[in-house]
Amino acid sequence: MLVAVHRAVRFISTRWVVALATGFALTACVGVSTLPATVETPTPSDDAVITLHYNERPPYLITTGDGVGGLTGEPTTRVFTASGIAYRWEQTPSKRQIYLLQQNAGQDCLVGWFKNTEREGFAQYTLPVYRDEPQVALARADNDTISSGHAVVEAFSDPNLVLLVKDGYSYGDYLDRQIRDLNPVRTITTIENSGMLRMIAAGHADYFFIAPEEVDGLLASSEFDGHDFKAVHFTDIVSGEERYILCSRQVDPAIIERLNRSIELYVVLPTEEAPRVAQ
Repeated sequence: MLVAVHRAVRFISTRWVVALATGFALTACVGVSTLPATVETPTPSDDAVITLHYNERPPYLITTGDGVGGLTGEPTTRVFTASGIAYRWEQTPSKRQIYLLQQNAGQDCLVGWFKNTEREGFAQYTLPVYRDEPQVALARADNDTISSGHAVVEAFSDPNLVLLVKDGYSYGDYLDRQIRDLNPVRTITTIENSGMLRMIAAGHADYFFIAPEEVDGLLASSEFDGHDFKAVHFTDIVSGEERYILCSRQVDPAIIERLNRSIELYVVLPTEEAPRVAQ
């Protein structure tokens, strides 16, 4: 477990002890002793430290020699440090992370998650720490049944196209609603993007959604030639989803306010895109 804990330091001022001795002739005799300055570095209790849960996910969350970096890891580190909030990083599977927030038993926060209605029922959100580029779908390059330049509804309405989705995963409010309302033919999996790519290559599904930031790294780390796949762009996905820090309700709301002030000062998001094109 990778731990990065920032401890507050409290100074105890030098104390001067003055002893007064009174003689029989009422003559005052003053003695002064100086104690050396003492600096204490108390270790915060477990209840005082925020646990930042993450799973390795380049380019968003990347374990480094002294913490966690990446597109969401670096700004999260920056705002916790700037806010003077004690924290530690802990690698935790994604489904376990959500379970911990639902249990609301500790000082737990998740890094770089989308906001949706279900999660707002059990989590507190900070301001966004990153905004994605508009999502794309990955498909085999030789799959002529899906191509760029169409709306999501066209792909979701085609019974011959199988969407691959990760169990318990949110694709942002817009796609989550479209999946719920249009109920496309789909296969649900618990594997990571690398395994999903293999399923697409093997023909077990036709496409899955992914942030453009992840595409190059995913293809480069796979056993496939990047030219074997294509990114499919949809006309109604023109704005990227924002990523937030989610915290349990055990976390003091004052902590969220402090984080938000630091986010406003130290995090700059890309300019918001134009509204989605109505289809």
